[in-house]
Amino acid sequence: MASSSLSTTERRGIPGAQFVEDVETYLTQSGLDVNSALSFLQERLQQYKLVEMKFLAQQRDLQAKIPDIEKCLDVVATLQAKKGTAEALVADFEVSEGIYSRACIEAADSVCPALLQKNFNNAKASLEVLVADLQFLRDQVTITQEAQNASKR
Repeated sequence: MASSSLSTTERRGIPGAQFVEDVETYLTQSGLDVNSALSFLQERLQQYKLVEMKFLAQQRDLQAKIPDIEKCLDVVATLQAKKGTAEALVADFEVSEGIYSRACIEAADSVCPALLQKNFNNAKASLEVLVADLQFLRDQVTITQEAQNASKR
């Protein structure tokens, strides 16, 4: 068996891990001894873990943001539906965490949901890309851990 001759790929700046089929060939080709290779692989795992923590934080932020934008879009749709009627809209909104206020919106001459819709679409697209990035990153962690385990044998 020989180490994989496929070049490692990268995704959005995340370096791809090289699949190692034969440790001796890998060490010879990389010019590393076992300890240096293990040190390199451990450092790479730490880098992957840091990026994963960053991505997970971004994912949490987006998952919290999307429902807020949807609520705003619902309010705008309600305002558009009441446009031109004399009926006022009473809405409760959060001023600060746990502090709410009530507003009475009597006339909404212009309501434009385009920016909200754009933000919603961008947030959904960003979340999809982030999920794919996380999957790629997890694959690289698995490959690196396997290479590390093979080098220890």
